[in-house]
Amino acid sequence: MTFITTLRAGLGTLALVCAALPFSAALSQAVAKPTIEVAFVLDTTGSMGGLIEGAKRKIWSIATAIADGNADADIRMGLVTYRDIGDDYVTKTYDLTTDIQDLYANLLAVKARGGGDWPESVNEALDVAVNKLQWTPGSEARRIIFLVGDAPPHMDYAQDTKYPTTLAVAKQKGIVVNAVLAGNARDTERVWRDIAQNGNGRFIPIPQDGGEVVVIETPFDGEIIILQNEINGTVIPYGPRALQKRTEEKARQLSEVAVAAPAAASDMASYLNKRSVSSSEAITGGGDLVSDVGTGHRKLDTIKDDELPETLRKLPPAQRSAALEEKLKTRATLNAKLAKLVAKRDAFVAEHRAKAPQKQSSFDRVVEETLKKQIAR
Repeated sequence: MTFITTLRAGLGTLALVCAALPFSAALSQAVAKPTIEVAFVLDTTGSMGGLIEGAKRKIWSIATAIADGNADADIRMGLVTYRDIGDDYVTKTYDLTTDIQDLYANLLAVKARGGGDWPESVNEALDVAVNKLQWTPGSEARRIIFLVGDAPPHMDYAQDTKYPTTLAVAKQKGIVVNAVLAGNARDTERVWRDIAQNGNGRFIPIPQDGGEVVVIETPFDGEIIILQNEINGTVIPYGPRALQKRTEEKARQLSEVAVAAPAAASDMASYLNKRSVSSSEAITGGGDLVSDVGTGHRKLDTIKDDELPETLRKLPPAQRSAALEEKLKTRATLNAKLAKLVAKRDAFVAEHRAKAPQKQSSFDRVVEETLKKQIAR
């Protein structure tokens, strides 16, 4: 029995189990999947530079904090950056997506600039986050926003929907709104507390620069990065040429992060490994033939020749199937090794984080702690 056949046989067994259940129970087990959606509404004016750079280093550990204890959940993250009228932009929107790598790439491009006067376009940014992002409806989804900034909103912009109105809509949609205050500006604190209270969220004060971001290097990082690079080598881009190129770039990005920031690359590998328990993902966002065939989302014989990479296209069908099966076997073996290493690495990180000063407050810590509580709630 081939590896792919074994996978499909397992899926067939699941189908038989579901068939033995009452229809409603089978449907519930087959379809019900929790959804966790988190959006950051981030002030990107000049005074926020330190916090933004820290967020870039820790976005993967925040994603991992969501994945911990929620292995089967659909995790979607989004970003709304804002400045003010007269700056390069007022808001930029990166919609909620399961493609955390794409979000990470967009965050890496964010620079802290602008912001001449004190108030910023907070009202517009919150309105965009609540009303323009594609939130998943339904009572099973967890929908959470973190407003992060140091300056109060412009309440004198006639065209803006003011934040109390936006928060009322958020409440109707079941969106929790937290307010993270960078620094200690009293006028901002008053508004941020009001936003948190009316958003059913938390008011979270942190230092202006985001606090000391704890980057914990572990003895396992080097080997984890080597394994992740080997897993990257099993990626087979497919689909339209633009998608293939994007998939290739994502695999390359993983290698580049490993060189530039080993701890962040280890965080990234931890997240991808946690998600690969059920999906065999090597990257996020699709476009990988090995992942899609391995999970049954696509069948090799239904894919058009011009959507296959040249390495597969030039092979006869039987050899294509054999080549794909070899990649699946290799990835399964590598993922099993990686899972053991990641477990050791995560235990090491947890131990050393527990030893850090308890009063220490930083952007990544407060976000992770808040997420765990609010997702459980």
